Amino acid sequence: MIRDGLAGSAGPHVFVDSLDAMVVDEHDLAHLSKSLRMRDGDPLTASDGKGAWRHGRFDSSGIIEPEGTVQRVEAREEQLTVAFSLVKGNKPELVIQKLTEIGIDRIVVLAAERSIVKWDHTKVERNHERWKRIIREAAMQSHRVRLPELTAVVPALEWLAQPGVAGAHFGAPEIGVASRSVAIGPEGGWAPSEVGAIVESVSLGDTVLRAETAAIAAGVLLCAAARGARFDGR
Repeated sequence: MIRDGLAGSAGPHVFVDSLDAMVVDEHDLAHLSKSLRMRDGDPLTASDGKGAWRHGRFDSSGIIEPEGTVQRVEAREEQLTVAFSLVKGNKPELVIQKLTEIGIDRIVVLAAERSIVKWDHTKVERNHERWKRIIREAAMQSHRVRLPELTAVVPALEWLAQPGVAGAHFGAPEIGVASRSVAIGPEGGWAPSEVGAIVESVSLGDTVLRAETAAIAAGVLLCAAARGARFDGR
């Protein structure tokens, strides 16, 4: 089993409020019953989204029959974070979905000075709720037991000034085992004031990437570096 998932476990995975009384919400129950065509007694796993999980058996009533004891996956000592600037269309949804599947612990959506997309408070709130649903569905699909934290929307200048945040920049040193937080700029690049706030820079490779591709690549590289550090005993 991987650090934050149940890869290879029998059946689908679902989130519930309590592992003592495992009740599936209506949206997830419809997905299990209609899309996945589950039948009473089929195996699955359930998690509280905070690291605890257990095996169970599906029931069309929406109440999962528990099996075995509750198990727990410990959180990383240091969270892996990817922050990315708002991009057009449904690309933020794609990035959030893939970062969840990859295993990132915290996802931050930035409002950069040169971001083409500018949202008011109402639109931020509406999309925030949708993004949380996307995270939940992606975490179910990838068998995560700990839901990543979502922070949206934060001014890029404010975020870049935080300790430990590295800004993605072509030609900088590669992401290493000490890297924990990477910020991705908009298509037009960071504004001069934002560049001035960046203390550390990291590279995502030898090619220039689109903003959404860069965010996903950063997630992959951070997780790979963290696994390497763990295997090396660091």
